[in-house]
Amino acid sequence: MAGSSEEAPDYGRGVVIMDDWPGYDLNLFTYPQHYYGDLECVLIPHGIIVDRIERLAKDIMKDIGYSDIMVLCVLKGGYKFCADLVEHLKNISRNSDRFVSMKVDFIRLKSYRNDQSMGEMQIIGGDDLSTLAGKNVLIVEDVVGTGRTMKALLSNIEKYKPNMVKVASLLVKRTPRSDGFRPDSHMRHQ
Repeated sequence: MAGSSEEAPDYGRGVVIMDDWPGYDLNLFTYPQHYYGDLECVLIPHGIIVDRIERLAKDIMKDIGYSDIMVLCVLKGGYKFCADLVEHLKNISRNSDRFVSMKVDFIRLKSYRNDQSMGEMQIIGGDDLSTLAGKNVLIVEDVVGTGRTMKALLSNIEKYKPNMVKVASLLVKRTPRSDGFRPDSHMRHQ
């Protein structure tokens, strides 16, 4: 969509925020005083994020088929999104006729040093990834940028032969450096 406002945005399974979206006026919201003078507008109100996470949870349960889930939370940024998403998944499970067991593990990915790509990704933390064999894995990331790091993680996880792997991301950046990777469930900056 670079440089063209004529093309219709690809909504796919995400919410699209166009580059020319002016945002909401700050006077419509309350926000911490220490942000006064630093913000120009609100792009995504909290309520929209909460509602979108709830919808992502419903989509994930439908995709995974109410099967047990191993959640891999990519730290540090993904923690709050992951906690909210898992809470919605648990609520759906509690209110269905099939209990879905969820285990959450945390990993950190290192592919950059001083804003320079190292060319190789390092996975830090988490249980032994061989425990993913035969499991339904949900990777939760806050923001997908170029997609290279997520593709490298997926390639690494596939070695352990999980039953299924899905990726949920709160946001996807639109960048000319994108390799085209899109998570299964996401909100998206267009």
